Amino acid sequence: MIGLWMGNMNVPVACIAWCCAFAGMPALAADEPSTTPPPQDVDQVLESARQSVRSTSEWLARGVDGWFGDKPFSDGGKVSDGRLSVSLLTRQHESPDFAVRFNARFRLPNVESRAYLFLGRNDQRDVVTDTPDAFSRQQRLQPESTADNSFFGGVGLGLHDKLQFRLGLRGGLKPYAQARYGEHWRLGDANLADFRETLFWTIADHVGSTTALSYEHAYSSTVAVRWLGSTTITQVTKHFDWSSSIGAYKSFGDLRLLSLEALVSGTQGTGVGVSNFGLQTKWSQPIHKDWLIADLLIGHFWPRQDALSPRLRAWALGVEVKMLF
Repeated sequence: MIGLWMGNMNVPVACIAWCCAFAGMPALAADEPSTTPPPQDVDQVLESARQSVRSTSEWLARGVDGWFGDKPFSDGGKVSDGRLSVSLLTRQHESPDFAVRFNARFRLPNVESRAYLFLGRNDQRDVVTDTPDAFSRQQRLQPESTADNSFFGGVGLGLHDKLQFRLGLRGGLKPYAQARYGEHWRLGDANLADFRETLFWTIADHVGSTTALSYEHAYSSTVAVRWLGSTTITQVTKHFDWSSSIGAYKSFGDLRLLSLEALVSGTQGTGVGVSNFGLQTKWSQPIHKDWLIADLLIGHFWPRQDALSPRLRAWALGVEVKMLF
C-alpha cells in the first residue's frame, strides 16, 4: 500500500548552514569560462550541504539539552524527521511566493525519554490547529504572506504512540498548547483508516479542536485512492472551517509518485456553501539519491470570497525541493 501521512511542522539556523556550504565553493575568475561542474563535484557539494544542516541541527540540540543536565547528547540523543525545503508558488493574477521551511524533531537525553524538542517556521494557523499537511496553504497552492508564517518552538511529550502533548510559543512569544490523539486501523489487506483529534488552546482562540479522518484503499501495490476530511472550530468563532479531498495516487517506484486530487473547502455561517474548490496534480521524485526530492504541483481553482462576490477561477503552479536529513 502506498504510504500516506498527515502532519506538519516546520529554523533558519539550518538554512544558514546550507547557504554557507554553497558559499564555500571556489569562485570562477572573470576571464575563466563558466563550465558545468563534474557530477562528482555536485555530489560533494550536496553531501556537504546536507551534512552542514544535520551538524548545525545536532549542535543546536546539544546546546539545548545541556540546559537540563550533564548527560552526554550521544547517550540517546538524536535529530529525526529532518527536512529543509525551498518552494516557489505562483498563482494567476497574484505575485509569486518564495518560502524556506525547516522541519526537525530533537530527542534530548537529559529530558525524560518520551519528551522531545520541536522548532520551526510555518503558517502559524496551521501549526496551532494541527491542520493536516494536505490542507496546508502550501499544498493547496494558496499564497502565503510574511504575516502568516512565524517561528515556533516548544516541548512535546508522547505517551505511547497514540497520545501527545505539546506546550509551545509561536510568533511574538504567544503561548499555545495541544493535546493530540491518533488511531490507525488496518481493515484487511487493502484498506487503511486514520483518525486524529487535536485539542488546542491559545489566548486569541481560547479552546478549539481539529478533527481529521482519512480512508485509503489500495487497488494494487502501486495504485491507491484516498479520502481525507478535516474540521476545525474554536470558542471564539463558533463556526466550523472544513476541508475535504479525494485523490488517486500512482507509484512508479524509487520514490516517484503521481497524484490527482479534487479539493473542496468552506466555512460554516458565511453564506457561501463552498468557498473554494479545485483540481490539482502533483509529481514527486528524487533528484539526488533518496534524500533530495523535487515536487511539481499544477492546479486550477474556483474561489469565492463571500456571498456578494462572484466565483473566480485561477491557475496555480508550485515547485518545491526538499532535503531530508
